[in-house]
Amino acid sequence: MVISQGGLANRSGSVLEGIVIGALTPHGFHVVQNRDLEKIPLTERSEILIKNAPYTTLYGSKGKTEFLLKSERYGLEVRIECKWQQSAGSVDEKLPHLYLSAVDAIPEDDVIILIDGDGFRAGAIEWLRNAVRNRLYIPEEKSQKNIRVMNATEFMTWANNTFR
Repeated sequence: MVISQGGLANRSGSVLEGIVIGALTPHGFHVVQNRDLEKIPLTERSEILIKNAPYTTLYGSKGKTEFLLKSERYGLEVRIECKWQQSAGSVDEKLPHLYLSAVDAIPEDDVIILIDGDGFRAGAIEWLRNAVRNRLYIPEEKSQKNIRVMNATEFMTWANNTFR
């Protein structure tokens, strides 16, 4: 069976999303699709991982990220965006747009960009890490933004250390 490059990207991206779910559910987070959120009683929304969380994009259109983590217990609301690139492609060209979205369009102050795979162009991930480290393009009025770039291992370590 031959899998198209797009099919492989979708499958690989799903694996990365599975890592997020696998890292957070042992800490008591319940996973729910955004479309099903209204069906969940308010009493069960205190530790929740919302899949396909909507937001308004830089262009003013409807967009969604893979996850929105909400924790009353830890006082957290973290947007999680996953990007996997296993082979050469265009995902790395989207990193500047992803970063600017985290800065200017994503409403949460805390954003994790989970990025993994060996297919990124040389310098792409380093550009993103540098932009985050040096807080590039973050205006003074958004100085509270806390954007982090992590690979899968770093994310699992973060989850284990944060949700003890």
